[in-house]
Amino acid sequence: MSEQSDLSAGDVRIRPSHGPVDFAPLVAIWRSAVDATHDFLAESDRDEIESHLESDYFSAVSLTVAELNGRPVGFSGVLDGNLEMLFIDAKHRGTGIGTRLLNHAVNDHGVTKVDVNEQNRQAVEFYTRRGFHVVRRSETDEAGRPYPLLHLQLT
Repeated sequence: MSEQSDLSAGDVRIRPSHGPVDFAPLVAIWRSAVDATHDFLAESDRDEIESHLESDYFSAVSLTVAELNGRPVGFSGVLDGNLEMLFIDAKHRGTGIGTRLLNHAVNDHGVTKVDVNEQNRQAVEFYTRRGFHVVRRSETDEAGRPYPLLHLQLT
């Protein structure tokens, strides 16, 4: 059975994170997604960000997990109406899981804003196709690294 038919069969489940027991699989998903979409990110920056996922970033957000056939394949994190993270395992990109997570974040967590790396054109297009528009731009990311951010808001 293909991944697409798995999705259409309704096997994707959106659920709250179970906490630290979920963290290792979510880090693996993050790495898969970043390797597939963030070719602009220096290896040292990627490794540094990854080292903070479990200890700092996951616990700072309301974390939601997308499961396919009982296995995590994506996740999102929300804080104060901002979508702080949304990552899909590279093998499952383009199957609707990201849209399901985004819809959950908007409808259940009140998300109206997201910051996106300007160089991640696929993510910019993903959000703009779903009603977000650019309201401003920053030259650096939130940690001061040289990766411009686009600040998007839901219209």
